[in-house]
Amino acid sequence: MSIIVGYLPTPEGTAALEAAISQARKDAKLLVVINSSRGDVLVDKRYAEDEEIVGIEERLKKEGIEHLVQQPVRGNDAATEVLQAAEQHRADLIVIGLRRRTPVGKLIMGSTAQQILLEAGCPVLAVKAGHQP
Repeated sequence: MSIIVGYLPTPEGTAALEAAISQARKDAKLLVVINSSRGDVLVDKRYAEDEEIVGIEERLKKEGIEHLVQQPVRGNDAATEVLQAAEQHRADLIVIGLRRRTPVGKLIMGSTAQQILLEAGCPVLAVKAGHQP
C-alpha cells in the first residue's frame, strides 16, 4: 500500500508534496512521487530539474520515508501517469495540488485534477498552495 503524489515544480506541486510527506510519515507508507512529461516539447516547465529531484530524494531519505521518485516520459498525460502509478502501487491515497482556473479555462483545457478525482480508485486529497497539512 502506498501514497501517490503528483508533483510539479510549482507552489501547488510543493503543497501536494508537503501534504503527501506528512501523510506518509504519519501512516508509515511508501511515498511514490510522480513528475511526468509527455515528451512532446523540448522544454517542459512541469518536468522537475535533476537537482530538484535529488533534493526531494535526499529529504525523503533523511526523514526516513520509504519512497520512489519517478519521472516517466511515455507520451501520457500527467493524470494517466498518476492513475497508473496508483494502480501499480495499490495506493491508499493520491495527493494532488490545485490551482485556480476559470470555468472557461477548465472547459477548453480540461483538468488533470478533475480526471484524477473522477477516475481514481482510492481517496484523493487535493491541496492548494499556501495551505499547510
